[in-house]
Amino acid sequence: MRRALTAALLSIAFGVMATIDSGTALAAERTADTGKWVQSRTEWGDPDIQGMWPLTHLNGTPLQRDPKYGNQRYLTDAEFAKRQAMLKKRNELYANEIEENKIGLGHWAEFGHAQRMTSFIIDPPNGRLPPLTSDGEKRSKSMRSSWSKIVFTNINDFNVLDRCITRGMPASMFPFMYNSGIEILQAPGYVVLRLEIVHETRIIPLDGRPHLPSAIRQWLGNSRGHWEGNTLVVETTNYTGKTPMTIVGPRNKPIPTSKMLRTVERFTRVDENHLDYRIKVTDPVVMNGSWTAEEPWERDPSYRIYEYACHEGNEMIRDYISAFRGEAEKKKAEREEATKTDRN
Repeated sequence: MRRALTAALLSIAFGVMATIDSGTALAAERTADTGKWVQSRTEWGDPDIQGMWPLTHLNGTPLQRDPKYGNQRYLTDAEFAKRQAMLKKRNELYANEIEENKIGLGHWAEFGHAQRMTSFIIDPPNGRLPPLTSDGEKRSKSMRSSWSKIVFTNINDFNVLDRCITRGMPASMFPFMYNSGIEILQAPGYVVLRLEIVHETRIIPLDGRPHLPSAIRQWLGNSRGHWEGNTLVVETTNYTGKTPMTIVGPRNKPIPTSKMLRTVERFTRVDENHLDYRIKVTDPVVMNGSWTAEEPWERDPSYRIYEYACHEGNEMIRDYISAFRGEAEKKKAEREEATKTDRN
């Protein structure tokens, strides 16, 4: 069954790429009289949102708003200048490291460009995630990842991204420190989102078919799309409840998900090189209320998605556990030896 599903997905993906390669997408046009941009359409009549839309430029914007900004959605000129200076300094790290003949954060992270948004979250108005339910708090405290300050002795001490399985949703649709590429492909009846991190692909049918039965759960959920004018609307359900809701890091509080997670995304191309992306996230099991985020995407035809190796040969998790178990056994042997010495 797994082989059949994989073959079907590959068939759709190859069909999409063949369609694009054969030149079925129509070029964007501008009216001669007003110069106003007109939404281009595919040969089969759907709004054309295809292209490479990497999120690297958004890396300097936080998901949640700093409480000091309150309901302020955009930075003032002075605040924007300060953010520009900060990101300019960070983006100079690469050149500085070359000059100093060393490799550090500048060779690893892509810091993005200054945006005026104080946060991606636009609702609630304070730009903050809604508070967790009591169940959500309990799940949050039990979450583990490679950022946890614990002894790693079990596979469950690592989250699904540590294990190179998935970033989950909605985290997959937000920029990361590296490899933030997203490519959109279209074919009759389908839109395909190709994600650079973990090389996952979201295949979204547009033919009105129902969602999968609730017993079938998928890492990135089960998506169904339709067009509202020139906007692609994608509703996704059937999540596993085993992925973090947001990106896990050294300072963020872990935010869990449940099987009741539901996302509604809206993709609207506003001109040749810009697309407005919006996502509404609801999970009543873990969160008291929904939240909505917005991202301004920029098309970059020169961007290329290369191999995403994650960790070489999938050795990292085993090495972590082996090292910590070895250390624990060494300390145990030292304690036993010390006890013997004391008795003598």
